Amino acid sequence: MSFDSLGLRAELLRAVAAQGYTVPTPIQLKAIPEILAGHDILAGAQTGTGKTAAFTLPMLQMLHARPSQGRHPRALVLTPTRELAAQVEESVRTYGQYLPLRSAVIFGGVGMQPQVDRLRRGVDLVVATPGRLLDHVGQRTLDLGHIEILVLDEADRMLDMGFIHDIKRVLALLPKRRQNLLFSATYSEDIKRLADGLLNEPKLIEVARRSAAAELVSQVAHPVEQGRKRELLAHLIQEGGWDQVLVFTRTKHGANRLSEQLERDGITSAAIHGNKSQGARTRALSDFKAGSVRALVATDIAARGLDIDRLPHVVNFELPNVAEDYVHRIGRTGRAGSEGRALSLVSAEEHGLLLDIQRLLRRDIPMEPIPGFEPRPGQVAAPAEPDRRRGPPPQRRSGPPRGRAGAPEGHRTGGRGR
Repeated sequence: MSFDSLGLRAELLRAVAAQGYTVPTPIQLKAIPEILAGHDILAGAQTGTGKTAAFTLPMLQMLHARPSQGRHPRALVLTPTRELAAQVEESVRTYGQYLPLRSAVIFGGVGMQPQVDRLRRGVDLVVATPGRLLDHVGQRTLDLGHIEILVLDEADRMLDMGFIHDIKRVLALLPKRRQNLLFSATYSEDIKRLADGLLNEPKLIEVARRSAAAELVSQVAHPVEQGRKRELLAHLIQEGGWDQVLVFTRTKHGANRLSEQLERDGITSAAIHGNKSQGARTRALSDFKAGSVRALVATDIAARGLDIDRLPHVVNFELPNVAEDYVHRIGRTGRAGSEGRALSLVSAEEHGLLLDIQRLLRRDIPMEPIPGFEPRPGQVAAPAEPDRRRGPPPQRRSGPPRGRAGAPEGHRTGGRGR
């Protein structure tokens, strides 16, 4: 099957071809015709499956087919994080480059006035995070009374981050008659309740197992002493000739420190996390995509939402405390049909975390020592086997992230978070 078979306009097919895509992914193949037919959809899809194009392409086609009657937006995409909002709107501009449609992206951490000016000039589509969107509504710089299409992207992540009340406030501002598209990597009870109250006879689309690791990602763990992790990482990057690698740490301080150490090793690097200004985060991601930065060191704020075409390597410098975050991390590679490699540097203290990850995946991650970096006897125990008799895998956390680390714009921890 090709994109030509999905009923898309020539202008959209031209934009897709310009990006080098010829064959739709399963989510695109299933979702695009249903959306074009006007159905509500409930789509279960892991990150990296091509879901952004799955809703962006038909949405642009339908907006073009219904000429605007004014300056008010007719489509709204809600996302949990600033990075994801920026990247979805970038996709809107990329795929809609040959259509006379206007878009705007709205999130916190930056000034409101440029967003106000953009909205006043008139837009057809808005991509936003919930908190800043409600700020604009409250200041009467945005009218949501003309929305025809609503997309909730990564809805499970929005609920995890405590956005349910903001989402309900937004829904109350929208016209009753509209098309609703809900995308979620997992189907929790909260998601089912949200879908029941939001969707009208939805078409169900499922393209990935719950908590499934990306099929095209090869996974390996390298045992190493904690104090030699940075040395091993630099060795892997330099000896492997890696031009692009996304590295995950647990803490913001650790991300800064590792980035600085890699720079001293002669590896261009940048850090991205919640304490960085939005401008700094945007520049770091842009430099990484452009190839002027080889290593992007990130905390889990970047585990969802970062969309980097054909990213070859993801490294877990430290394993996450929550096993499911591992799935989201390695989902940054092996996206939309391209192959990727995920490596984890595992110290003795992290074997329990590795066991949790293996239980979640229900598969072993091979342990491969790197010559010259083998742990000293007694420093690392033999890798544990996943015990499949111990009941279900660890549950995803149901509340907001711990503390303020990586909290998105608008996350409710006592303030509005601008």
